[in-house]
Amino acid sequence: MAVRKTNAVRLLEQAGVAYELRSYQLALDEFAAARVAELVGLPAAQVFKTLAVRGERSGPCLAVVPGNADLDLKALAAARHDRRAALVPLQEIEPLTGYVRGGVTALATRKRLPVVLDESATGFDRIAVSAGVKGVQVLLDPRDYLTLTGASLAAIARRG
Repeated sequence: MAVRKTNAVRLLEQAGVAYELRSYQLALDEFAAARVAELVGLPAAQVFKTLAVRGERSGPCLAVVPGNADLDLKALAAARHDRRAALVPLQEIEPLTGYVRGGVTALATRKRLPVVLDESATGFDRIAVSAGVKGVQVLLDPRDYLTLTGASLAAIARRG
């Protein structure tokens, strides 16, 4: 499968960040991060999904959690100094981020949004995140991801 250059990949190249692309194929209606991890040959804990969330005070942000976990909305709200947070409705994802469901990345969003990365990412030499299109993951050092996205670290994943 030929991989086209996405805005996220262009950003990585402009910043001189080392990365690797891995492509995969899923059904159009399939979005499971654990399945993506299997297809790119990594443990689900190392493949991070990006979720658009809106805090009642702070507004929209991107929460980035491992594929084997769920987002803990209460923990995210606390990290963002909100009382509550909720997932952004599907119809608002593309206008907000510039990406379609399954391809959302914190790299090169339409409008720069605050990013919160689950602290488990720092336990890996490389993490995988969407390259900005469904079917392509980019592997990079989590420190580079933190720098490029301006992300903060917090314990926002809930396992089990």
